[in-house]
Amino acid sequence: MKKNRRNFLKQAMGITALPLVSSGIVGNSGILNAFMSSAARAGTLGNYKAIVCLFFFGGQDSHDTILPYDQASYDGFADIRSELFNIYASKAVNTRARNNLLPLNPTNSVDFGSRQFALVPELAPIKSLFDAGNAAIIGNVGPLLRPITAADITGENPPIPARVMSHNDQQSTWMSLAPEGNIHGWGGLFADKLVAAGVNSNPRFTTINTSSFGNVVFQAGNSIQPFALNGVTGQPTSIAGLENEDRWLYGSGNTSVLIEDLIRQRYKNAGFTGANLFERDMKNITQDAFDGSAEFIAAQNGVTPLTTTFPSDNIGNQLKSIANSINIRGNLGTNRQIFFASPNAGFDTHDSQADRLPANQSSYAQAVAAFYQATVEMGLENDVLLFTASEFGRSLVVNGDGTDHGWGAHHFVIGGGVSGNTIYGDIPPYKIGHDYDYERGHLIPKVSVEQYAATMGKWFGLTDTEIMEAMPTLANFPIRDLGFMV
Repeated sequence: MKKNRRNFLKQAMGITALPLVSSGIVGNSGILNAFMSSAARAGTLGNYKAIVCLFFFGGQDSHDTILPYDQASYDGFADIRSELFNIYASKAVNTRARNNLLPLNPTNSVDFGSRQFALVPELAPIKSLFDAGNAAIIGNVGPLLRPITAADITGENPPIPARVMSHNDQQSTWMSLAPEGNIHGWGGLFADKLVAAGVNSNPRFTTINTSSFGNVVFQAGNSIQPFALNGVTGQPTSIAGLENEDRWLYGSGNTSVLIEDLIRQRYKNAGFTGANLFERDMKNITQDAFDGSAEFIAAQNGVTPLTTTFPSDNIGNQLKSIANSINIRGNLGTNRQIFFASPNAGFDTHDSQADRLPANQSSYAQAVAAFYQATVEMGLENDVLLFTASEFGRSLVVNGDGTDHGWGAHHFVIGGGVSGNTIYGDIPPYKIGHDYDYERGHLIPKVSVEQYAATMGKWFGLTDTEIMEAMPTLANFPIRDLGFMV
């Protein structure tokens, strides 16, 4: 219904694309919302919505994800990357040969003149979603302090984020808008705002992490912390000693209920009355973990399992776990949720890129397509948004059989609520020396992480004021809603 309504409005208004829509982020609506009671505010947030972050640790090469397709651009790109292209050409199937690429026909293709683009064949499932209007490309996204071009990067203190091209720092900057060491992520701060508004009757499951990378800063708020799920089993992370295979450590038989209860009580520090604040915090954390696990497991009772088939690999299992969590949303007491997933496979392709990257792309594309189908099965395709992120893109110039750290990168947003089949932001020329080239083909972002996030936050139900409070540097950007959500 939402998709049909969007198409009708586009036709009625003669609009073929709105790549960048300006939005005043602080206005009367934000002021009025600030005075609404939590109960009244929660009532305005409507149906369930979820945001899923799919993060590619290591830095996916977006130049090797979305390729130029018009002949002139493709030939120039192939020349710059001749060493890498020769390696692809030596494979049984050259997936980077122009005739094997998947050409895109975005609604705003006229904005790029004669330039055309294509996805690599490994991303065929995402291409199908793009063509159907359920996916879009956000071109050249990355950390920024303010809009800049190459001409602005001069002198000893150029206006660029700290420690650009550093893995840890840029992972943190993508997730929390500051280098490594920051303790609050924009996902967690968004969750704080909505939980404070009373949107979830049980805040414990507002943010859920299925990755094996621990508690990432993206989901850490002031009051909200992520709930961990095992990405393989889809169940709460197990606690050492409670698994059958662990109980022998305590000299107990595998079926001893007594030893399990004793271990559980020991971990929970039942009856602890100490005055030490650190010890009391640890007691509360462990008790909360046990209580949350029990609640999550109980919430699965009586819910019809999903029938969508997911790939059985790492990222397929993670997205299946997320889909199953969404499926029990009613029993969990959640109306807004933020999820985090990340493939175990690394994207830091300094070498062997032609061997490693295509397999990674095929894996996540199939998992994403299955996840979208699961949202359709639940009737929530318009209410669940998946977006991709990575600490940086990679250099256009290759180093032989790989690429080096970059800055800006192209990303996907996927869901029935996406105003799809469109490229938002910009895809700079695949050459050296343009306005958004920062040496060797490192893209200077044209779209900031804040703009990317704010567009999702607005769709998620945050007020303009709440978005600004979560990311004050958004004020440095005149365009604050990219327009990719219905």
